Order: sequence, then structure tokens, then C-alpha cells
Amino acid sequence: MSDQPNIIFIITDQQRFDTINALGFPYMETPNLDRLVNEGTTFTNCFITAASCAPARASLFTGYYPHTTGVLKNADLWRRSWIEKLAQVGYRCVNVGKMHSYPYDTPLGFHERFVVENKDRYLEERFYFDEWDKALQIRGHVKQQRELYRKRDDYRDALGAFDWELPEDLHSDMFVGDMACWWLESKPLTQPLFLEIGFPGPHPPYDPIPRYAESYLKKDLPLLEVTQEELAGQPEPFKELRTHNQEVDHDSVVLELNPTEEQRHRQRAYYLANVTMIDEKVGKILNTLDKKGYLENSIVIFTSDHGDCLTDHGHSQKWTMYDTITKMPLVVWSPGRIPAGQKIEGLCQQMDIGPAILELAGAEVPAGLEARSIRPAMFQEEWQEREYVFAEQAQDGILTGTQFMTMVRSKDWKLVHFLDEPWGQLFDLKNDPTEVRNLWDDENFIDQKRELLGVLREWRIRSGYETSDWSAQWR
Repeated sequence: MSDQPNIIFIITDQQRFDTINALGFPYMETPNLDRLVNEGTTFTNCFITAASCAPARASLFTGYYPHTTGVLKNADLWRRSWIEKLAQVGYRCVNVGKMHSYPYDTPLGFHERFVVENKDRYLEERFYFDEWDKALQIRGHVKQQRELYRKRDDYRDALGAFDWELPEDLHSDMFVGDMACWWLESKPLTQPLFLEIGFPGPHPPYDPIPRYAESYLKKDLPLLEVTQEELAGQPEPFKELRTHNQEVDHDSVVLELNPTEEQRHRQRAYYLANVTMIDEKVGKILNTLDKKGYLENSIVIFTSDHGDCLTDHGHSQKWTMYDTITKMPLVVWSPGRIPAGQKIEGLCQQMDIGPAILELAGAEVPAGLEARSIRPAMFQEEWQEREYVFAEQAQDGILTGTQFMTMVRSKDWKLVHFLDEPWGQLFDLKNDPTEVRNLWDDENFIDQKRELLGVLREWRIRSGYETSDWSAQWR
């Protein structure tokens, strides 16, 4: 095998951890992702650094926390990445699909970009025409989006779940998967390849091709019970977030504050069907790599940028710090190179895959990264897991009830802090793994609260000091 393997980085948008059969979720239909898990190494306690797309992705592709990059919400300027380091050591760097940089077509170190962005763009570059927009236009179709969905009688009851009614190959995830295969089939490799494939789904609108949803609609799908006691114990910014998402239809989703079980089940089925569609395209990508003779010397990495509450905890989409949002699948697959069937339970930040990729590629790892390489763990070498993981989110057009929200999580405890506000969240993850009992105001747990607030304080101070010259290197 070459010292510089091809690196195929597949990232979905808004895919929860509990959406891969081989990770212990038997209701899922994901044979190709199961193959990656069963034949590769999975980090089962991998956490993102932000509760929305762009900040999480900027961390992933720079190796720094959001407060360091300055990318604290969607549409914040993001123009540099460690992909530049791969290009410097001879990699052909190609992006097909979503990256969510800003501006959308920023090079980021790629030699070629075939940008496909959010399905239903509204707050950011609404009039940006990506590759998918162009394909729809050329074929004479109007994209399914908010303006059209709003005309439906069932719009406010659908929770963002709609059938894809245009030709199947024009669905955004089909389009991205097929375009990635087209690139691999049509471009001969004369140098090692870094190929980022960004699927827009299962981010809403939850719009699968109907035949993929049929089996899920018949299944008993797990839905977390939402009680009035839990809702009453949530901090005020989250109560405002619920009201906001009921009044404003972000991504064609109207949050029903008290949805029926039938509504919740249908939304979940459509979301999971979209995952199965993506899984099918992952299989096609693997087959194309194999057919072209690239698979033997390739490392395939699969992950997502954040999850989706899907009405669990009474919330829509992201912008909260529950594990359904912050805990991500991270799978590294390369038979003969990466151990098969290995599951690593130690805490890590998702951005820790960045320096590992640079090391695998023989590229320089920039000094001072806040990301810590997980390469030793992949190869069963000595590795120090993180004692704590962190995530952040700034006020934006959706999270309107707080200026800044920060999470710190250990294996057993989680604390969510809101800047200059008396509210917060504290969870005993050992005894309350679904995070429904908020202990923030419980005097019996004041010591745990103080300890985690102290960890949060020291982390921010240390980070500010150690990354003080970041902007000079990266911006």
C-alpha cells in the first residue's frame, strides 16, 4: 500500500448517532454503513463542537473550537482549512456536495468544488445557485421548497415530512452520490485523492423518495416520551426556542408543540428513510472505488455534523446540547490497514479526526491545534481519551433567547451554561442517560455543578491563551 492512501471523507448533514443498524439500532436499514462499522473502527463517544452546521464543520476542518475560529453560527466567515495541508503534500483535493463554508464556494484548499448546499436555503445566500439548483433548472423542474410546501393544507401538521415528487435522480442525496461516482469514473487518478462527499440529508425537509419510507412507516420506532415535567424544567432559552420553531418554519419544519404519536412517527420514518437512501449511495461509492481499483489503497471515513431532536425533548432540529444533537457516528474503514470491528468508547471531539488524517497522509500537523489526533486509538496504540468534551453555540436567527450557550460533558455528567443568565442544565448521565431530569437548581448536586462550571472556566482561559496567535496563521 502507498504511504499516501486515498482518503474518502463522507459527511452527512444532521444525522443522529442512533441511525446505523450495526451500532445497536435494529430498526435501521443500513447495510453499507453496517459494513463500514463491522469492517472498520468506530468511535462511539465522539462529540461535535457546535450545535449547528457551519460552526461544527469549521471546527472539524480547522482543528479549533468555535470561539477560536470565530465561526459561531451559520453564515459566519469561514475560508481556511487543513485541507490546504493535504494539497501541499500532493493530494488532489475534491469536494462534491455540502461543506457549508461561507461564502459557499470558498476554495478551502480544494482543487475542485461541486457545491451542493442546504435543500431549503433561506437565511443565508438564498439566491446562490449550486450544482443541484442548476441540474433542476436544466431539467425543467422547480425545487421542492418552502414557498411550495406552504401551499399544502397539511403543511403545519407535517413536521417537515414530505414525499419527494420529482424524478428520483434529482433528489439532493441521489444527485450528490451519483456526482461523486461520476467524478471517480471520469477522472483518472495520477496522485493521491482527498474526496469530501457532503450529503445534504437527512437534514430537513424530510423528503425521501416514497418507496424508501414504506417499511419504516410500518415499524415500531423509538420515540422518547416528552412530559410536561421535563418541559417545565428546561431553561428559558429552550422554552423560547420551542415557541420560535412553532411560529417560524425553518427548513419547511413547523414544530407542533404537542404533536400526536402519529405525527411524530411519520416524521421519524421519513427521516430514517432518507438515511437509507444515503446508505444506498454509500454502497455505490464503495463499488465505484472498487471497480476503478482505488479501494485497496483507500481510507473511508464516515460521520455527520450534528443530530436532530425530531421532537424528542419537545424540540425541532438542533440548537440544543442533548446527546441526540452532539453525539456523532465516526467510522474509519480500511481493511488491512484499520482494525475491523473495533469500537473505541473513549471520549473524543469530532475535530480530532483532522490531525489523524494529516498524519495518515504524511502532511504537517499545524502546531497548537486544539484537536488531538485519534490516530493512535485507530491502530490500538497508547491513546489518551479526553476527560471532557465541549460544544458552543452563539445566538442566531433561531436560537434567539440567549447570547451564547456552552456545554461541557464528561462520561457521567453534562452541564449547559447560558451567558449572563441564571438558567442552565445539569444531567446525571449515569442515572438519566436520556437527559430528561434537569438538576441545575437541585441543591443536592451543587458540588457537581460547581465542578463543571470550574472546568468550563479553565478550558476557556486556557484556550484563549494557547490559541492567541491562531488568526495570524489561519485568516
